[in-house]
Amino acid sequence: MAKVRFLALGRTWETEVPVGSTILAASKSVGAPEGDACRGVCACSTCHVYITKGRELLSEAEEDEEDILDKAFDVRASSRLGCQARIEKDGDIEAEISRESLDAFYNEHPDVKDPRKS
Repeated sequence: MAKVRFLALGRTWETEVPVGSTILAASKSVGAPEGDACRGVCACSTCHVYITKGRELLSEAEEDEEDILDKAFDVRASSRLGCQARIEKDGDIEAEISRESLDAFYNEHPDVKDPRKS
């Protein structure tokens, strides 16, 4: 099992998921606000996260993912698409949810209060 910690909005969500899971699946299992407009088929960048710990435990980014990230906002060396970053080894992973992903999540879930808005 891998322990995945999500950071966003001054909060932390933690979960344990089996090897083979994606970062997006891990976020859904714990209710972390990671967007997924395309439902995880690598057709958008709304599941954009920054891997701040445990990058070596994930699959390598493939060309399709890199192409989508080229269109994302605020891309960094640690950027990954949650739908494509597959956990390959047990260990601790930390992912910061990008502003782009947070915006998408709250747009996709209008019934969930966006804590960034009063």
